[in-house]
Amino acid sequence: MAKVHSPQAADGKRVRRRWNRGDLAILLCGVLAFLSITFGGPLLTHTASDGSSQGSFTADAPVTAGIPPTDPAPIAATGTAEETSAPLESSASPAPAPALPAAAEPRRVRYPSAGFDVPVHRLELDSDAQANQTIVPPETKDGYWLAPFGTPGHGSANTTYVIGHSWEGAEAPFNHLSSAATVGDRFEVDTATGTISYQVDTVTTYLKATLKDSPIWEIVPDRLVLISCYTEDPWGKNVVVVASPALP
Repeated sequence: MAKVHSPQAADGKRVRRRWNRGDLAILLCGVLAFLSITFGGPLLTHTASDGSSQGSFTADAPVTAGIPPTDPAPIAATGTAEETSAPLESSASPAPAPALPAAAEPRRVRYPSAGFDVPVHRLELDSDAQANQTIVPPETKDGYWLAPFGTPGHGSANTTYVIGHSWEGAEAPFNHLSSAATVGDRFEVDTATGTISYQVDTVTTYLKATLKDSPIWEIVPDRLVLISCYTEDPWGKNVVVVASPALP
């Protein structure tokens, strides 16, 4: 049989194939599919308008309206965050609030599981200390109530703060907040009108430089906060124990 030669073969030249739009679309889809499968995670990273990477928005790092990503954050914390809203279709009745004595000056904090039993004294603050939340208590082993803020008991209008020194190289009650305070613990505060039982919600460690801008200074009636130096780094960190009135 005679061989059939194409004009291209006869000329000894090879024809270059022209790419049409369909070919380009198929090629582009294949490349995108390969990149999506192989590099799917990094491609989903949120990028700022200046090209700098800000990281992925995940459940472990929620974005809260009005709070920039550089806000002070605790070094370490235990406990659960406060619930901001109730379930829409919850049928459970809210737990009854514990009966509290009338709001009055605290006089003693007794926290047996943390080896903590201290008298509490009134501490007035000047305007600068109150505005900057930079407060240094007297150098004793007792506790000090920050009088310009909240008062514990029924009718409380703000968070109550009791602060005290941890002592390096010496035994002191506030030392135990760093090592023994645990979420769920209960302790009691004696006031001028009665005794209030509290339950620990969180135990948090902050850098001292960030404590003044932390959420512990938010106005939360009935909440009580204990603050001291963190014993493993008394010059650089604070330990903060946040508690609420305990249910019977």
